[in-house]
Amino acid sequence: MAKKVGVSEATVSRVLNGKPGVAEATRAAVLTALDVLGYERPTQLRGERARLAGLVLPELGNPIFPALAEVVGGALAQQGFTPVLCTRTAGGLSEADYVEMLLEQQVSGVVFAGGHYAEADAPHEHYFRLLELRLPVVLVNAATDSLDFPRVSTDDAVAVEQAFGHLISLGHERIGLVLGPEDHIPSRRKLAAFTASAREAGVQVGPESVEHTLFSPEGGQAVVTKLLKRGVTGVICASDPLALGAIRAVRRVGMSVPEDVSIVGFDDSAFMNCTNPPLTTVRQPIEAMGRTAVTLLVSQIEGATVTAEELLYEPELVVRGSTGPARVRSGAPVE
Repeated sequence: MAKKVGVSEATVSRVLNGKPGVAEATRAAVLTALDVLGYERPTQLRGERARLAGLVLPELGNPIFPALAEVVGGALAQQGFTPVLCTRTAGGLSEADYVEMLLEQQVSGVVFAGGHYAEADAPHEHYFRLLELRLPVVLVNAATDSLDFPRVSTDDAVAVEQAFGHLISLGHERIGLVLGPEDHIPSRRKLAAFTASAREAGVQVGPESVEHTLFSPEGGQAVVTKLLKRGVTGVICASDPLALGAIRAVRRVGMSVPEDVSIVGFDDSAFMNCTNPPLTTVRQPIEAMGRTAVTLLVSQIEGATVTAEELLYEPELVVRGSTGPARVRSGAPVE
């Protein structure tokens, strides 16, 4: 271990035995190495927090999450913390399991993104435990009202307003919306903005204009196939993977994007400018949000009082090739 930290064995021995004469930065580096390598701290040192910070993500399949991990991990490293990445997988460890593991490692704080805090019907006991322990925590994007943590979020209402306004400007009046599960808080915000935008534009939308599904291309394809049968000419999707599934659905019924149907995504994750056609999407300001999340986390770790109010970041509509002027259809909706 001494070799890994770049110090002598004598220095490591002094740290492990609580002896004086070691620089604080060196002492912290030795303790962090213990945690990273999986060694148990000596009894007298277990009460001290490691300079480890957890980052809990739902998956890495959606490119937006690796992008966030890169920003948060880099910002944590700049602040002298070692990021510990925890990714939920089907049949694997749950979010609550990861919280237990991070607590055992005596992490200094945790950043959550895309977690159960955004699902009204999901278990939240592990979050309440973190509140009771007063462990520094930051949430990325909207959460249920009962969780009083600092949050940095993309403004879902502005995102839908931008997408809806873009489709209206292209002449689309039959617009569909594809969202995540019904208990998903960001999806609820997008739905409210969709209804308000339609009312303001004088366009009629109803339950038949909205579909809920899992955040995957397969989910997007399944529900957009339904929307196409109802005659929509424009579709707003709550994630880029959903939008890619929507494009596939349009092609499967013999139509084209954007000639027959326009598709708008959400995230502007990696390679969306390389799809066919390149995807028009609403970009989340991941760089700014990730860095702010780390600033809020480190401020808490250092003992500063941080507001639990939500910081909203404005997204940006990125217009590419998947949207175009509405074409007047002849005949009945697709069957």
